[in-house]
Amino acid sequence: MTGHITVVGLGPAGLDRVGETAGAVLTDPGIRVLLRTMRHPAAAELAALRPVETADDIYESADDYDEVYGRIVERVLAMAAGGPVAYAVPGSAVVGEFAVGMLRKAAADAGVPLQVFPGESFIDAAIEVLGIDPLAGGLQVIDGRDLPEPLLLHLPTLIAQVDTGLVLMDVRERLGRLLPDDTPLVLLDSLGGTGQNVEELTIAGLQSGHAGEHVTLFLDTFGPGWPGLVQINNRLRKECPWDRKQTHHTLAKHLLEETYEVLDAIEAMPAEAPAGEPDHAGYADMEEELGDLLLQVVFHATMASEAQAFGVEEVAESIRRKLVRRHPHVFGDVEADTVERVLANWETLKQEEKQRDSLLEGVSRSIPALARSHELQSRAASAGFDWPELQGVIDKVHEEMGELLADRDVPARAHHELGDLLFSVVNLARHLEIDAEQALRAAADRFECRFRVVEDGGSLVGLTLEEMDRRWDAAKAAEPD
Repeated sequence: MTGHITVVGLGPAGLDRVGETAGAVLTDPGIRVLLRTMRHPAAAELAALRPVETADDIYESADDYDEVYGRIVERVLAMAAGGPVAYAVPGSAVVGEFAVGMLRKAAADAGVPLQVFPGESFIDAAIEVLGIDPLAGGLQVIDGRDLPEPLLLHLPTLIAQVDTGLVLMDVRERLGRLLPDDTPLVLLDSLGGTGQNVEELTIAGLQSGHAGEHVTLFLDTFGPGWPGLVQINNRLRKECPWDRKQTHHTLAKHLLEETYEVLDAIEAMPAEAPAGEPDHAGYADMEEELGDLLLQVVFHATMASEAQAFGVEEVAESIRRKLVRRHPHVFGDVEADTVERVLANWETLKQEEKQRDSLLEGVSRSIPALARSHELQSRAASAGFDWPELQGVIDKVHEEMGELLADRDVPARAHHELGDLLFSVVNLARHLEIDAEQALRAAADRFECRFRVVEDGGSLVGLTLEEMDRRWDAAKAAEPD
């Protein structure tokens, strides 16, 4: 005989918080009852009234939660093979109960009737205790065991399942990255029961001992991080005279300046970063400079929204979709097992999307000449137009040098040949997997440092070339390898 399955949410406290119909199912002597756990007020009360079975033994013997959920489903179905069964869970049967979702599917596949009485959730109890209206002010509920990335705190937030000290310390660390240590929050424990505890704390005041099976954290703060940046920029645009005055064109120079400052921060980092020993000071500088650059993106998007063109969310969504389209080897069934193949696919898809007549179309003329040369060469190489061996590139550099020297007394020809030489050197850098722009910037930095040593804090007037060369060689020899 196969019975039906009834899933019952026990609510946050005792049996008095369970609905009348669901309560009748739980107390029906003709229905076997399986409790997910005995560690709940209503479960203990029900066990005092009638025979029950529990799944606590599964939790104690299983290696992980996936195994727990699978074995619970198997047990419920096995019990239902002999007659009607009720599976009772703490709180609501439809909030945070992964096994219930699995049971729904398994019962449907097996042709076993299943009914759910959701019950009162910890969310309902929290709303009541906190006195908040989730429709008026918004509310998000996240899992303390699996915090999202990015962690957006732009709405009043409940952080549930803070059930171990390890989970709570991880929550505290993540919150501390975005919020001041003295940010207030509320600890909610065993809501609706006799042991209910509502305690006001701060992020710094959270300790591992505050964790528990029925603990939830609540915080309602200003919007930090990404949402806060967008909101602050919107307000400045309305209320700050300088921000109000800006246009896309007046901000363009700031965008370029901030980009170069990010590059400076990157070049100051170890070449192997992010591998190797973390450069904490370097990353602090990079964090600040990336923030300045991000502000420029948000600022332009804010002004675009004023023209009803697009907003910052559309910018983010546009690039998200582009990343999916341009990575069919990740999000589709295209094979691309090498970097070269990935880049070739990228350029092909890009050309198809833009309906361009040439692979080289769209390379900006405004970027530095070294970077533009590299991009043009890379795109041509993606179609196979490239030197197959490094020696061919080296020979081309020598050839261009010879042509320059041959025409050095003819200004127009020398200008032309010098350009060809520089272009061939960029190609050499590309084949050596060296960024020509960064290499030249580093060389300029070395020249500046050495020349300052040559100056020795004073004037060079009166020094012979030999003396300056001697100082230069000394400066070069003193540099680290």
